Amino acid sequence: MSLSTICLNNSLRLTIVTLAATLAGCSLNPFSNDEPSRAPAPVVSSSQSPSGASSSLEPGQNSVPTQASASTPVLQAMGERVPLASGHPDEYVVKVGDTLWDIAGTFLKDPWFWPEIWYVNPDIENPHLIYPGDVLGLVYIDGRPRITNLRGSAYRLSPQARVTPLTEAINSIPYEAVAAFLSSGVILEKDEADSLPYLVDTRGEHLIAAAGNEIYVRGITADVPGTRFNVVHIGDPLTDPDDGRLIGYQGLVIGDGTLRRGGDPATVALTDTNREAVRGDRLIPEATDVPLNFFPDAPNSVVDGRIVSVVDGVTQIGQYQVVLINRGSSHGLAVGNVLSVFRTGEEVRDLIKGGKVRLPDEKAGTVMVFKIYDRISYALVMEATQALHVLDAVRNPN
Repeated sequence: MSLSTICLNNSLRLTIVTLAATLAGCSLNPFSNDEPSRAPAPVVSSSQSPSGASSSLEPGQNSVPTQASASTPVLQAMGERVPLASGHPDEYVVKVGDTLWDIAGTFLKDPWFWPEIWYVNPDIENPHLIYPGDVLGLVYIDGRPRITNLRGSAYRLSPQARVTPLTEAINSIPYEAVAAFLSSGVILEKDEADSLPYLVDTRGEHLIAAAGNEIYVRGITADVPGTRFNVVHIGDPLTDPDDGRLIGYQGLVIGDGTLRRGGDPATVALTDTNREAVRGDRLIPEATDVPLNFFPDAPNSVVDGRIVSVVDGVTQIGQYQVVLINRGSSHGLAVGNVLSVFRTGEEVRDLIKGGKVRLPDEKAGTVMVFKIYDRISYALVMEATQALHVLDAVRNPN
């Protein structure tokens, strides 16, 4: 065979491969009128294919039985099976008011598996941020189905440009719920409470202070007039139900104020109060650092803790309420970690054999950590199938 013939054959093979790849990419284009590709999914399986035959996880391999029902397809990613939500879409258009948790739940049965299947689009600036109007699609990349942002990707044929402020990116959890938490009450970790600036006296002959009064505060390092602070009254101590150690204090936000003059003591003018400020009350900078853009995921270590308090003091806890748990960074928790909540089983009397027996704990909800300290964390209730209570257990999600 001549050298020219070999080159011609190689060129022909390259042309065929390129054409096949182009046609496959067009079938994934959301703006085309082509029918979606019907080729067997290399890593998507269900317990029953449309024809009634089992489908394989990989070409040329035997099918692997799954625990999912026939209506729940399973996505294998990172070596683990990730159940897709029943009736999941192939594409989803992000809307104003969506959260990453909601979107993950649209595609996945368990939203905390989102990092396992999220594909970062290298053609997008700030690829981890998702904006209203973006189209998220379940696509095939390197033989794997992944969820990716189709904005600016090779799957679009129509070039588009859009300028969107970073502040418009969707949050992982509802901002309104966290804003309510910041304005209603706080839990102060013991070391944090001890280090906060405190009200040492009021200006003038006042034993207490309210809106319109000025107070003297020690421990303020800021010297820029106009810096705003929340005034917090230290309430009841919180102890860890597992070991009895003091972990923090209940805090009640009683108002806010503005720095008039720096120094030691500094002068702060109270601008708005809902009760009187007294000596010993603490001041917290109004700009509290609470990240709202992160991926929900499962902890990397075993977590077994309890709900020790709820921020607004109710006894029955529901969706989008903020709870405090007695586990933190020293226990392996991180921002974005998801935990299952288990109602503590009641102790009942055995009428047949006598004595008492404790009923098993039952799963009752899901929380996601959004602010973390060494031994405690704030978490937002994302799901609640029944009312949750203080002392209910929090553990790794199933």
